[in-house]
Amino acid sequence: MRIAAPFAAFDRAAGRFRDALTDPAGCERNVLLALVAYALLWTLYGTIAKGSQGLHYDMAEAIVWSRDLSLGYLKHPPLAAFIVWLWFGVFPLAEWSYYLLAMLMPTVALWFAWRLSADYLDIEKRVMGLALLMLIPFFNFHALKFNVNTVLMPVWAATTFWFLRSYRTRSGVYAALAGVGAAACMLGKYWSVFLLAGLFVASLIDHRRGLYFRSAAPWITVAAGLIVLAPHLVWLYRNDFAPFGYAVGIHGARPFAVTLKAVLGYFAGSLGYVAVPAIVALVIARPNRETLADMAWPRERERRLAAVAFWAPFLLPALGALASGIEITSLWSMPAWTLLPVLLLSQPSVTVAAVDTRRILIAALALPLLMLLASPLIAVMAQRAGPQPAAAHARLLATEIERAWHAMTPLPLRFVGGDAEITYGVVAAAVSRPRALPNMPQPSEAELRRSGVVLVCFAEDAECSRAAARVPASRGIETAIVRSYLGLPGAPRRYSIVIVPPRP
Repeated sequence: MRIAAPFAAFDRAAGRFRDALTDPAGCERNVLLALVAYALLWTLYGTIAKGSQGLHYDMAEAIVWSRDLSLGYLKHPPLAAFIVWLWFGVFPLAEWSYYLLAMLMPTVALWFAWRLSADYLDIEKRVMGLALLMLIPFFNFHALKFNVNTVLMPVWAATTFWFLRSYRTRSGVYAALAGVGAAACMLGKYWSVFLLAGLFVASLIDHRRGLYFRSAAPWITVAAGLIVLAPHLVWLYRNDFAPFGYAVGIHGARPFAVTLKAVLGYFAGSLGYVAVPAIVALVIARPNRETLADMAWPRERERRLAAVAFWAPFLLPALGALASGIEITSLWSMPAWTLLPVLLLSQPSVTVAAVDTRRILIAALALPLLMLLASPLIAVMAQRAGPQPAAAHARLLATEIERAWHAMTPLPLRFVGGDAEITYGVVAAAVSRPRALPNMPQPSEAELRRSGVVLVCFAEDAECSRAAARVPASRGIETAIVRSYLGLPGAPRRYSIVIVPPRP
C-alpha cells in the first residue's frame, strides 16, 4: 500500500491535469501553462545533464554567426544566427539560457500543433495528440542541441498551420502569414524546399484547387514570401550561391548505392523516432485494415488535404536524394511531425476515452521528471566517459587565452583563429566577445594588423601549429587544460596558443 500510494496520487494528478486541458473555458490558457512547464523542465534537465560537456559545436557555431550578422553564411541561411543575436541581446550568454532558447523551438512547434489540431480533432484527441508529440525525442532530447534543424520546428509548424487555414478560408491574413512563414523556413535551412513543395502538392491534389488558385490567397502568399526572402536571394547571387556548393561538397555526389542506403536509413530512423507515439495511438485505436488505410490516405477530403500536407514533405526528400545523389539523414525530418496527431487520430472510428488521455499524460509527465532525477548521474557518466574536449574545455581555455592576451596588450581581443572546432568554443565562451576567423568573412590585413589575433589548435595538430608559428611577430605558448566536474577530474588536453599582438 505504501508503494502504491504515490502512484495513485500521480494518477489523480494526471486526471486533474487532463480535466484542465480539456476544459472548454480554460484549455488554451492551461495548455500554454503546461507548455511553459514543459520547456522549463527540459531546460533544467539539459542544464544539469550537459553540465560537464560544455556547449555543442552547433550551438557555439550559431554564436559565432551572431557575432558577424549577415544575410547568409557559408553553410546555411541566417535565421538561426538572428535568433541567437536577438536572444542574447536580452538574456545573459550562459548555458542555462541557451538551453532555454533551444527548448523554445519545440515548445512553440507544439503550440502550433495544438492550434492546428483544432481544425481536425475534438478536444480529447487534441490533448492526446499533444501528449504523444511530447514523447518524440525530436521535441526534447534532440531539441536541446540548438541548430538549424531545431529552428525549423516552429517555423514549419507555423507555416503548415497558416497555409492550411489560408487554403481552406482563402483569407488574406493567413495567406500573408503563410508567405512570411515559408520565407522564414527557407531562411532557416534550404531543406525547407521540401515543405514548400509538399504544401504545393497538397494544394494541387485537393478538390478546391480551382477556387484557391483563382483567389488572391496564393499570390499574396508568394508575394509576401518573396518580399521577406528577397534580401537573402540577393546575398546568394552576390556570393555565388556558396551554401549550395558547400552542401553538395559535404553531402552530394554520392554513388547511387550510398544514396539508397541513406534514404532507407532516413525512413528507418525517422519512423523509429516516432515509433512510440505511433504504436500507442494504434493500440488505442485498434484499427482494422480498412481503418488503417483510411488513416494513411483518408477518403474524406478535408482530412486528405492534411494527410498530403504530412506525407509529401516527408517523402519528397527521398525522391530528391535519389535523383541528385545527396546523402540525407533521419535527423533532418525533425520538423516534419506537426500533423502526425491529425493523421493518427482524425479517423472518425478512432475513439479516445478519458482514461486513455490520462494514461498518455502520465507518460508525458513522467518522462521529463524521471530524466530530471537522472540528470546528475548522466552528467557524471558523461564526465567519466570523456566529453568532447573542444566543448568541455572552451570556457577554461578562453580564460587562459584572454589572460595571456592581456598580459601582452591592454586592447580587447577581437579575433580568434586556428582550428575551427576549438575556435568556435573559445569565441562563444570568451568574455571579450571576439569574432572567429575560420569559415567566416575575413577582415582586411590592415584590420588584423591593427587589432591582433590569437590562433589556437590542439598541441598534437602539427600542421596547424606550424602554420600558426609562421605568423610574424607572434608569441607561442602551450597549455594543458583539465576540467573537473563535481570533483571528478577529466582527461587533460594540451593546446597551442599563438598570440599576434596589435601592430601599428
